[in-house]
Amino acid sequence: MSSTAGQVIRCKAAVAWEAGKPLVMEEVEVAPPQAMEVRLKILFTSLCHTDVYFWEAKGQAPLFPRIFGHEAGGIVESVGEGVTDLKPGDHVLPVFTGECKECRHCKSEESNMCDLLRINTDRGVMLNDGKSRFSIRGQPIYHFVGTSTFSEYTVVHVGCLAKINPAAPLDKVCVLSCGISTGLGATLNVAKPKKGSSVAIFGLGAVGLAAAEGARIAGASRIIGVDLNSNRFNEAKKFGVTEFVNPKDYKKPVQEVIAEMTNGGVDRSVECTGSINAMISAFECVHDGWGVAVLVGVPNKDDSFKTHPVNFLNEKTLKGTFFGNYKPRSDIPSVVEKYMNKELELEKFITHEVPFSEINKAFDYMLSGEGLRCIIRMEE
Repeated sequence: MSSTAGQVIRCKAAVAWEAGKPLVMEEVEVAPPQAMEVRLKILFTSLCHTDVYFWEAKGQAPLFPRIFGHEAGGIVESVGEGVTDLKPGDHVLPVFTGECKECRHCKSEESNMCDLLRINTDRGVMLNDGKSRFSIRGQPIYHFVGTSTFSEYTVVHVGCLAKINPAAPLDKVCVLSCGISTGLGATLNVAKPKKGSSVAIFGLGAVGLAAAEGARIAGASRIIGVDLNSNRFNEAKKFGVTEFVNPKDYKKPVQEVIAEMTNGGVDRSVECTGSINAMISAFECVHDGWGVAVLVGVPNKDDSFKTHPVNFLNEKTLKGTFFGNYKPRSDIPSVVEKYMNKELELEKFITHEVPFSEINKAFDYMLSGEGLRCIIRMEE
């Protein structure tokens, strides 16, 4: 056991005291892990759109003060009672959703939506006792999606930790904790394009480019990138995108444009925007008889999906996915191995790096649309 096991650890954390305000570097107290919990030392973390969305308080019932962060890589410092598959020193990736291995979803080969540990953006406390493990001078600081990686130490439920190859560089594979795995898995696990097939990717942000990377790995011969921002097209070539469509350049619906380009439609499409119009276009642009469209983006709560039922009768298939259909504990270690085997390229997703003391720069980069992922180095 580590020398700090069972003790409160004092460390630096970037605390969000108010919605939309810069994070403040504070000394926080991190309590020891309780039953089925693990305390980690975070070495690298990165900023995801989900952090920004809830930091801006666009989500429901914002909880402040709060420690955000959920894409990260770290080392186990100590474990709570009942934790048997992790030990101090293990390298892990915390994940915003979990795998208890006991519920119907975890036992199903078809689902990764754990009943116990499915993402919950409103909880802010640990499941074990309904309390936070973070505090400042006695004031509790809320958790975020069970990970809170914008802290040098954090406490996470064991079911939300993927034990990975210790040789894997944490400053690279930490980006697999959320968006990159989501896009990659949407293509490889759900759309499942065949070698030589055509794939349309709607939205060329980090998740969409990860979906394109999946199409490249699968051997797709045509990868069509669809985005309203043509400035993204050149960067997308690095991810295997071969052709580009900006819907603003056409007077007809983009699904009709793609159908004309591909003699009836693409074999697969992956939507990564959250725009209801993009979702409809992604479905309607696939070929009848065998086309499959996969929805990844999260729509507004009042949106409704409208398409003619004949599209289904013509044997077009519509699917949705959560975290790329990956089970965190069972599957993410193998995604790390894809990187280690040079099958998956992660460096091209990482466009910036800052020390922990400059974490607010990562927010500036994302809010200005600069780059894809900014790695935050915890040790100065």
